[in-house]
Amino acid sequence: MSDVSIAVTSDRIDFGAEARLASPGGRAGAVVTFAGYCRDEGGRLSALEIEHYPGMAERAIREMADEAARRWPLLGVHCVHRYGMIAPGEEIVFVACASEHRHAAFEAASFLMDYMKSMAPFWKREHLVDGTAGGWVEAKDTDDAAADRWHRL
Repeated sequence: MSDVSIAVTSDRIDFGAEARLASPGGRAGAVVTFAGYCRDEGGRLSALEIEHYPGMAERAIREMADEAARRWPLLGVHCVHRYGMIAPGEEIVFVACASEHRHAAFEAASFLMDYMKSMAPFWKREHLVDGTAGGWVEAKDTDDAAADRWHRL
């Protein structure tokens, strides 16, 4: 049985501290982590505003993490997702999956990111360097396709 922990926060993410939360003392042979950042394509973005429904976001991520723990022999899963105003170069999301062997940890981390990218209830709006608010960021077909592949496995 894996230990699952979830956080949705406006605070910066300390990747080292968060990775240690996924790895139960001495049992893991592998801890796979993924860190996602706010990127600025073309120097036009001053910040990305991420909104969520408190409670709903945590519940959705917990369900995804619990599903990963059912699919793979994981020892620990830890997911953190930020909300609020996030500047280019700052972290948005962190996932860590611990297992006795690397294959399960890699697969579970990939599964979680594919689902969090396309199905977690977060909404993103761009704020541009010229002081205007850009539009809401639409989901990409490639993100949906990445999540869909897990239905076939």
